[in-house]
Amino acid sequence: MSDEIRDAMAEFDLTGLYREESFTDRKVGTIRLLTPVTESGETDADRSLIFVGQTQVLTPAGTLPLNFEIPGDTLAEAAKNFSAAAQQAMEATAERLEKMRREAESSIIVPDKGAGPGAGGFGGLQGV
Repeated sequence: MSDEIRDAMAEFDLTGLYREESFTDRKVGTIRLLTPVTESGETDADRSLIFVGQTQVLTPAGTLPLNFEIPGDTLAEAAKNFSAAAQQAMEATAERLEKMRREAESSIIVPDKGAGPGAGGFGGLQGV
């Protein structure tokens, strides 16, 4: 392996390990429960559980996947908070997409209106 590739590879963080479980209602989405664990795989009670929601939204451009953290200390709380967290994620995603659209639109080069079509001749040659 080259030194460049080796330098670009990230170190695996043994202090940030989580065990993952998935729960789904098979209709709306999935809740992933991330339980913090130690290097030996034992539950790490010093860190909080993390709940991550996953769902899809149908848009005119196709299906848009959403991934978002869900507030809550238990699976029941996360399930109750799923819809509100998904709505916030959808709104934030829509804002980011709109910002990207505006940035792309502002980078489009529009020809000078005063020049008219074909101004300057073909390749800068007069009379051609």
